[in-house]
Amino acid sequence: MKILITGGSGFIGSHLVEKLLKSGNEVSVIDNLSTGKFSNIKPFLKNPRFSYTIDTILNRKILKKLIEQNDQIYHMAAAVGVKYIIDNPLQSLKVNITGTDNVLEFANDYKRKLLIASTSEIYGKSDQIPFKENADRFLGSTHISRWSYSSSKAIDEFLALAYHREKRLPIVIVRCFNTVGPRQTGQYGMVIPKFVKSALLNHPITIFGDGKQSRCFCDVDDVTDGMITLMDKKEAEGEIYNIGNDESITIEELAHIIKEMTRSKSKIEYINYEDAYEEGFEDMRRRVPDLTKIKTLIDYQPKHDLKDILTRIIDYFEK
Repeated sequence: MKILITGGSGFIGSHLVEKLLKSGNEVSVIDNLSTGKFSNIKPFLKNPRFSYTIDTILNRKILKKLIEQNDQIYHMAAAVGVKYIIDNPLQSLKVNITGTDNVLEFANDYKRKLLIASTSEIYGKSDQIPFKENADRFLGSTHISRWSYSSSKAIDEFLALAYHREKRLPIVIVRCFNTVGPRQTGQYGMVIPKFVKSALLNHPITIFGDGKQSRCFCDVDDVTDGMITLMDKKEAEGEIYNIGNDESITIEELAHIIKEMTRSKSKIEYINYEDAYEEGFEDMRRRVPDLTKIKTLIDYQPKHDLKDILTRIIDYFEK
């Protein structure tokens, strides 16, 4: 099968490239390298079934041609990371909304099956734990930049569902919860690679807020397996699925575990959210996915626990 991955040189996208090539597919990538890295796809360059285009999904002419040439699309391209969204609010909205609209339009022209990567940010400040796919959303003020990401991804979901309902376009929406693993960078606020890099360098490990906020971390290997399996399921079309791990840990506990595993001499420091990001910044205390829906359809079960995940990431950074 011929498969296009938008954002394929990014963290999750490059892992999808690797798996889909190994299973015998032809894989094409389009990425503008705004948050992805060319080094992530460099190992695939000698594979005759791999090709890449360095460009943006806002380039309609190139995007349309690539979608026409492929059978399936994994739409991973997006502005991601809290820091990146806050620093680049306008470009983030254009890429996430206009870019996704372009992908959907051309996928519909050629009736290509499409997986859209969405986010746990969709749920906003809701405290209805665990989060179910049909739960209400609760967001903050439009003056706070971080909520623009949640809103832009919600529009992506609305657009995809509208194309499915009106045009019968085969789409699958996946909401990712803190996907982590090798190749992820801490440059845009991703907590585990940031902590690991600091610990290995014996630099201060900086926690935003009081560290009592908790998250559920899932290995990219489990997430990409789930995505590929969902794409093979006719029953998944027109549906939304949480994907991740439902075992939580506080950020403070995470910092201490990473310090211990790396035998680091780093000090653990705390700073206010507003000093790290912007005035009025808001964060969520807990974020836990309800995985009932995806487990019921594809018997999804994460294989990697947190210690395994951290071992893989520490080894990656050490090398």
